[in-house]
Amino acid sequence: MHFKVFSAAINGLNAQIIEVETDVSFGLSKFEIVGLPDKTVEESKERVAAAIKNTGFRSPFQQSQKVLINLAPANLRKEGSLYDLPIALGYLFASKQIRFNPQEKIFCAELALNGQLRPIRGVLSLSLIAKEKGYKEIILAKENAPEAALALSLEKNKNTNQEIKIIGLNSLKEVINYLEGRLKVAPFKIDIDNYIKNPEYSVDIGWIKGQESAKRALEISAAGGHNLMMQGPPGTGKSLLASALPSILPDLSLEEVLEVTKIYSIAGLLPKNKPIINRRPFRSPHHTSSEASLIGGGNPPRPGEITLAHRGILFLDEFPEFHRDVLESLRQPLEEGKINILRSRYHLTFPAKFTLVTAANPCPCGHLNNPKIPCTCTASQIASYRRKLSGPIIDRIDILIEVPQVEFEKLVSEEKESLSKDIKERVKKAREIQLERFFYFNKRLKNNESKIFTNAEMKIPQIKEYCPIDEKSNFLLKKYVDSGKLSGRGYHRVLKISRTIADLEGEEKIKFDHIAEALNYRINKINQNL
Repeated sequence: MHFKVFSAAINGLNAQIIEVETDVSFGLSKFEIVGLPDKTVEESKERVAAAIKNTGFRSPFQQSQKVLINLAPANLRKEGSLYDLPIALGYLFASKQIRFNPQEKIFCAELALNGQLRPIRGVLSLSLIAKEKGYKEIILAKENAPEAALALSLEKNKNTNQEIKIIGLNSLKEVINYLEGRLKVAPFKIDIDNYIKNPEYSVDIGWIKGQESAKRALEISAAGGHNLMMQGPPGTGKSLLASALPSILPDLSLEEVLEVTKIYSIAGLLPKNKPIINRRPFRSPHHTSSEASLIGGGNPPRPGEITLAHRGILFLDEFPEFHRDVLESLRQPLEEGKINILRSRYHLTFPAKFTLVTAANPCPCGHLNNPKIPCTCTASQIASYRRKLSGPIIDRIDILIEVPQVEFEKLVSEEKESLSKDIKERVKKAREIQLERFFYFNKRLKNNESKIFTNAEMKIPQIKEYCPIDEKSNFLLKKYVDSGKLSGRGYHRVLKISRTIADLEGEEKIKFDHIAEALNYRINKINQNL
């Protein structure tokens, strides 16, 4: 007998509907799964058989019969344990042990040997594809129900009357009882407002004494999404400043919440008690991280740190200590806002619109050019230390600043520093100006990945349109470009930083002072040393 139920497969960050076909016939005892399954899917035969037997039904291995499971389309590789439940239900129906209507239902859950349902990763993407394709029910493990319901709550803002039920259950027996009408289960619902408000941050910028110029650079970086590099001796607060940056960034919009939560769902990094990411990501990988862990990859490919930092901050502490090939792999994502992963069996694109923040010492010992503490490094050690940072990667960093040692009087001063909430308000206003500026440009686009939300994301056509400058400013930039101190890329980045500084001040036009300040972040001692 032939029978078909529906499930889904994760492909990158999106999902695709999968037909789980089951055929049971008499013959030599055999249980086979086809349709390009990976090792986890192949092993589901043993899990499914034990779960069916321990639930009180006849196992596929208990009688002389041939069981064939086909996962269609057959040319798409199937990975993970989410097919356990649909395979079990398909076999039980095809072997005439249960009866139910499989239409307009999606099944996805892992089975324990005793028949309990276990949660899976990527449920948010599965819910979105189910809603898109017009399915009416999603049946899964109870632990996954909040995440699935979250997707539907976030989609409410899109004009649609499509209703879809999220049915979270504990065991295979409960699933069968529900499908056959012996168990009534209320669809799981979630109040999205309880999850997205008031994100909390662990570090407030008001904790940091002094470093006014660094805080100014952080504010500009947050307002325009500009990449930032901090250099200074050990213990001056570089890491603490970077950790405080998320606290002055605007809260995620609903669209961004959905983007970021989908990434963390696929990666299996959603908190168990809160199936949503409602604050800007802050990723800080160790300097021994591999290239694949940073940009993504593996088999099957998984999002890397640059994708996990999407719409947030990627902080690389001890920047020159990273392997050079790892740093060079950042060049394309920094320009394009995405990463293309090509393998023999895969072609995936992961989003990577992040703000790069780095921290570095001026030399291995950290005291180069320090008037109070002599540097103990040799010239060759300093050269080797700096050689890891190539010109192209430094040229992609918008703001380069020095973070000097803080004097004792400043450390013990009772003077109150600006709190994150105060700076955040200014940043928020600047971001609102940018959203209004790019509104009509974004409205014409169909591809969300191409939308522009911040000044840092502007391409050359937008720079020409939104960053006009006066003759005096133009002459100043010409002097630096013609002298070779400013590259073509650097020229455009200075204009984008100037646009952000003007937005922070509420100015419609870019002034000479804005250009001069932006140039100071590009043409300084750090850049000359590097």
